[in-house]
Amino acid sequence: MPLERGYIQVYTGNGKGKTTAAIGLAVRAVGADLQVLFIQFMKNYPYGEVTILQNLSTNLVLRRYGNDDFVFRKEHPSIELIKEVKAGLRQAEQDMYSGRYDIVILDEVLVSIYFGLFNEEEIIQLMEKKPEQVELVLTGRYSTEAINKRANLITEMKEIKHYYGIQGIGARKGIES
Repeated sequence: MPLERGYIQVYTGNGKGKTTAAIGLAVRAVGADLQVLFIQFMKNYPYGEVTILQNLSTNLVLRRYGNDDFVFRKEHPSIELIKEVKAGLRQAEQDMYSGRYDIVILDEVLVSIYFGLFNEEEIIQLMEKKPEQVELVLTGRYSTEAINKRANLITEMKEIKHYYGIQGIGARKGIES
């Protein structure tokens, strides 16, 4: 049964848990027999959640566009990378209008704006054209004032303390990756 009314949710901030919150929402939605489209931008690493999301249910479709290699190399994103993620965003927009999905999650779309893969206006247009019955979830650091203004729900993940920088511990398989 489709959603009566869909809203726009933003999960942002410098703390851990934005993608995790979106995954939790996706799992809950699948449990309620809703159709979920989960799109990840800038994530081509085989994170632990990918396996479970790919095999969770036929009610959940996972797509991934782009990578974040340029960030670690301290380079600008390549033209090819920008074309790839923009094609992914266009496909997400078409899918959002198709009527096939109750929930569309655009993971790391907000930080993708920060790194120049999208411009803010592209995401605002998508938000403003969202069908009434579709729930749209945007995740990533650096949400903008204009995006926040159009959201119905904003959750800010705030880092209070994290062992990464303090204790020199990196991402652990099954916990952070």
